[in-house]
Amino acid sequence: MESNPSLPTDHRALVLSDIKDGFEVKTLPTPQPGIGNAIVRVEAASILSYHREIYNGARHYEFPMPIVGGCSAMGRIAAVGPDATLLQPGQLVYMDCVIHSRDSPEDLFLTAIHSGMTLGSKKLIRDVWRDGNWAEFSKVPLENCIPLNEIRLCRELGYTVKELTYISTLLVPFGGLRDIALQPGETIIVSPATGAFGGAGCLVAIAMGCRVIAFGRNETELARLKSHVLAGFPNANIETLKMTGDEAVDSAALKEFGTIDAMLDFTPPQASASSHVRSAVSCLRRGGRVSLMGFNANPINPQVVTGRNISFKGKLMYEREDMLLFVKMLERGL
Repeated sequence: MESNPSLPTDHRALVLSDIKDGFEVKTLPTPQPGIGNAIVRVEAASILSYHREIYNGARHYEFPMPIVGGCSAMGRIAAVGPDATLLQPGQLVYMDCVIHSRDSPEDLFLTAIHSGMTLGSKKLIRDVWRDGNWAEFSKVPLENCIPLNEIRLCRELGYTVKELTYISTLLVPFGGLRDIALQPGETIIVSPATGAFGGAGCLVAIAMGCRVIAFGRNETELARLKSHVLAGFPNANIETLKMTGDEAVDSAALKEFGTIDAMLDFTPPQASASSHVRSAVSCLRRGGRVSLMGFNANPINPQVVTGRNISFKGKLMYEREDMLLFVKMLERGL
């Protein structure tokens, strides 16, 4: 492919060639624009709280190597392919890490994190969209470049580009909350509330106009979370409750909050046996909804679920429509 004169011949990237060797800074050929992609100059890249566990092999995630690490990021369009009609060089964009096959959307993977569960997703990450965004330039599917109103976000609302990388964390609970059709005025339990995604879930639910019960094990962190939420949303309706690990005790404590409409859960793999989901589900109103975005191994009491018409929905990440709506909310100042 003929090189684009607006791009440098080479660029630097953090490359993982083997788990045992760790990352190295390498000089690589700069990717070139083509049909269906954009080349983005990376300005700020996200780092997951568990990225170390991914790249040292502790989580046993499957991905091809060598690979440029990373996940989602912020950057500016450097060049676009001939079929781009909206994106323009210089434009600030959010680069999302969830990549779908265009002719089979159920084939999806997380950029430089996990190859996905299908032969199609493994083919895409191996042969087409292998590298993440820990680099000076990234090749990104056009549909994964979400344009941002830089004047509104950075000049009027005062966000820095680095701060905007938090979009990648906020989008995860937003996808789960949208999936269960959470409505303004409803009450939702978020658990565990003090992790990265649980804390983000509390913020997003408050921004959506809901009452939040932050349910977690660490009282100090719960208090810090509540203080943080109220600093940004002084009129927020947020309660906290410490988990005891006793299903009946936790259930009784949650019932003290009155009518509860929904639950959002991010149980981490190491806590899969926790009873907190069952405690929370037992407190939901008839017709309550549960979004499972974590790894709880025993979330259901059949008698409660059937008797109260409780709906469970598993959700991996979010949809493109969720990203577009979230950006609109952010640009409105929510």
